[in-house]
Amino acid sequence: MSIDMNTLAVVLEQPEQLAVRRLDLTPPSPADCVVDIHWSGISTGTERLLWSGRMPPFPGLAYPLVPGYESVGQILAAGEDSGRVVGEQVFVPGARCYGEVAGLFGGAASRVIAPGNRLLPLPTDLGEQGVLMALAATAHHAIAPEVAASHAPSGQTPDLIIGHGVLGRLLARLAVAMGGAPVVWERNPERVAGAEGYQVIAPESDERRDYRRICDVSGDSKLLDVLIARLAPGGEIIIAGFYEAPLAFDFPPAFMRELRLRVAAEFKEPDLIAVKSLIESGRLSFDGLITHRLPAEQAAEAYVTAFSDPSCLKMILDWRHVDV
Repeated sequence: MSIDMNTLAVVLEQPEQLAVRRLDLTPPSPADCVVDIHWSGISTGTERLLWSGRMPPFPGLAYPLVPGYESVGQILAAGEDSGRVVGEQVFVPGARCYGEVAGLFGGAASRVIAPGNRLLPLPTDLGEQGVLMALAATAHHAIAPEVAASHAPSGQTPDLIIGHGVLGRLLARLAVAMGGAPVVWERNPERVAGAEGYQVIAPESDERRDYRRICDVSGDSKLLDVLIARLAPGGEIIIAGFYEAPLAFDFPPAFMRELRLRVAAEFKEPDLIAVKSLIESGRLSFDGLITHRLPAEQAAEAYVTAFSDPSCLKMILDWRHVDV
């Protein structure tokens, strides 16, 4: 079978200048797969910073670039050393296959080349919801940082989560699945609804000062002092969002509480495997988290909506009908 080694991709030419254009693909190695992408998600954290030009110095950051690390597609061709088979539906956490155009993170394209060992097979009935695997794995890594070594949840889930966007909701759903009962802070009335097994409240209505574990996904670099004031002695704050400005806090309140501060890095393969297991067992659901969809040709509109409409939890691009 002859496969066209080019693709249509979202290309950020420079900040706030986005186009969908055709790019040549790097020829695959025996360890690679060719994947036709069906859906890709738009991240309102890191991709917003790439789109706006406010991303702090980051390895591989250069324009023009192809963004995206939330893609689902079907394997069209599998190299003999890839470990994958043609026809599998897989989650694709990004790709670097566009020659001189940077892949950061490279998943927003109609066709990609990616190593087989980076692809995660998914149940076919998960469909478009598979794009949420990246955020769910990010949430899992924040809650259970030792999963890479033990493949087991920590048993101690956050009792306060800051932000009820899609990442905050996934954190809360995972906490509930692990036996927790978190409180979620959310100021935007358009994002209060949708709680499943946990409580969503405005910060000013919360009088508690004894939270043991707070997970912040707000992206607000000025919030640490507020959160420290809500901690019990020996409490922990997990920084799980992405922040463009420096983080700082007053030392005396942190000293008095003997603050523990942890930054949750990007997800690892064991986090993806753990989330997949939770999905397959029915303990975790992605229902209701994808709120907006547009054809990939309308990517410029989709990115603006994803970053400006508070009712948009997750925007996905549909690549199934583009001319590859």
